[in-house]
Amino acid sequence: MDDAAQKLNLKRELGLVGAVSLIGGTMIGSGIFMSPQTVLSTIGSPGASLVVWACCGLLVILASFCYIELGTVIKESGGEYIYILRTSGPVVAFMLIFTSVLFVRPAGVAGISLSFAQYAVAVFYPDCPPPVLLVKSVAAIAIVALATLNCLNVRFAMSVQVFFMVVKVLALVVIIIGGLVMLIRGHTGSFEDSFENTNLAIHPIGIAFYQGLWSYDGWNNLNYVTEELKRPETLYSVLMIMSWHCLLSCVIEVPCHALL
Repeated sequence: MDDAAQKLNLKRELGLVGAVSLIGGTMIGSGIFMSPQTVLSTIGSPGASLVVWACCGLLVILASFCYIELGTVIKESGGEYIYILRTSGPVVAFMLIFTSVLFVRPAGVAGISLSFAQYAVAVFYPDCPPPVLLVKSVAAIAIVALATLNCLNVRFAMSVQVFFMVVKVLALVVIIIGGLVMLIRGHTGSFEDSFENTNLAIHPIGIAFYQGLWSYDGWNNLNYVTEELKRPETLYSVLMIMSWHCLLSCVIEVPCHALL
């Protein structure tokens, strides 16, 4: 009877470093390197783009507070699915997971993988765009490789996540330092009349917010692995810390992109 009462539990192998890498590694993805240019060109001015990034960051911070509370009250893996299942029932939860698995998540993974592949093969085609088939092939290989890696071993997958997070953070630091050096040297032309030519139409504002929020995507990933956290009550504070960190890094990086 005791054996029958036991249920399958996930191994609690994710500590502080793994949790930070999981959130940081997914938030600091291809979006943060590609979206600043789109936001700036769409909204029309550096000042307005900074406002967009700050508003997107504020929305993420407020949402992360809600997810911290949910993660400490409902200590099960699954993210939005498990929360809706416990609060609204199986029908609504099934509709969520059905659309997420078939449409939302695959589209997001495809977009991120294509962005990665575009950067990965660009070095081999400095004078022309890379072949579309090659980009798609590299993206597909990356998806299969990462899926296989995550299925094989959690600890090794976290080690890879930590490595790539460090690489991406260093890349951001290089961009930020380059922008700050340009500012110190007096290249402030991008910030003179910083709100001039701002597009106030609904369409460009919506596109700018969409791109900004896409760059922040991944802040809620810790809630999908709640049962794998060693101390979920403590580690959920990582959500708030990473949200503030990414808000500051994005707001700093936008003027650096404008200068570089």
